Amino acid sequence: MRVLVTGATGFIGWHVAGKLIRQGAHVRALVREGTDSSCVEKLGAEAARGDVRDIGPLRAAMKGCEMVYHLAADYRLWVRNPSSMYEVNVRGTVNVLQAALDMKIEKVIYTSSVGALAASRDGTPSDEDTPVTLDDMCGHYKKSKFLAEREAEKFHIEKGLPVVILNPATPIGAMDRKPTPTGKIIVDFLNGRIPAYLDTGLNFVDVEDVAEAHLLAAERGRPGEKYIIGNRNMALREFFESLSAETGLPAPTVRLPYRPVLIAAYFSEALSNWVTGKPPAIPLAGVRMAGKYMFFNCAKGLRELKTPQTPVQEAIRKAVRWFIENGYVGNGFILKKKTA
Repeated sequence: MRVLVTGATGFIGWHVAGKLIRQGAHVRALVREGTDSSCVEKLGAEAARGDVRDIGPLRAAMKGCEMVYHLAADYRLWVRNPSSMYEVNVRGTVNVLQAALDMKIEKVIYTSSVGALAASRDGTPSDEDTPVTLDDMCGHYKKSKFLAEREAEKFHIEKGLPVVILNPATPIGAMDRKPTPTGKIIVDFLNGRIPAYLDTGLNFVDVEDVAEAHLLAAERGRPGEKYIIGNRNMALREFFESLSAETGLPAPTVRLPYRPVLIAAYFSEALSNWVTGKPPAIPLAGVRMAGKYMFFNCAKGLRELKTPQTPVQEAIRKAVRWFIENGYVGNGFILKKKTA
């Protein structure tokens, strides 16, 4: 089977490409000009140069393919020019779906995010059917993913394109090279830069389970349906305690009041937008997200796709070890001893 994977140089996409190759698929990875493709070529993937913002190379990359896994996205908590994020996440998704329709692709697996779903202030888990609107989205990343998901639904309903939507929760594990915002939290913890925390919560999942869910969605997912891919709902305090148990480093014990942090985030973002042009020390979108619990009910994916559920502590262990072994941590000698 020949497949195209967009975003294969990213965190989830790299794992998806690797699993597909190990199952015998010929993987063509869409890679932008100027982007290092060595990480996917080492897996055995064929690199196809192109950009989701340009539909011509997308059609060429899909030639001869039966399946498309669309994972490419601009995932940042702050961007000085928001239009660039919408160009990639929304317009880029429309281009991928239109190219798939033109090239008569058998099935498209579109990777959305739980960020496009409802979140609660009281910790009640949401599911795929919990009502949500664009006004509920905080930050341009969530808004762009919400709008892109609506486009994927329209392509299925109005044009008959067989699209399965996946909504991964918060993935953790090895090969978080950028790292993602969640990976940066782990790196900051390992480097002693997390003195306090906000009272919020997330659903954590092993990135390898998320990747496996993509292959299962291709096999079992119903076109037009969406599936939350997650595992364990954890308060942020509990997550830091799990990191502490894994490393021997102390977990933060000071809980910050939300409103002063929110005010500080507004000032921090204004400084970035109007003065420095660099990412804010306190991302406003991240703080606003923390005002709600990102807890989710993952039953549908477990029931229909049979998604795996690797213990989150094991995923934490893999992430910690990978960050240490790849030079993200300054006090590596102590931590290597703890995670051996």
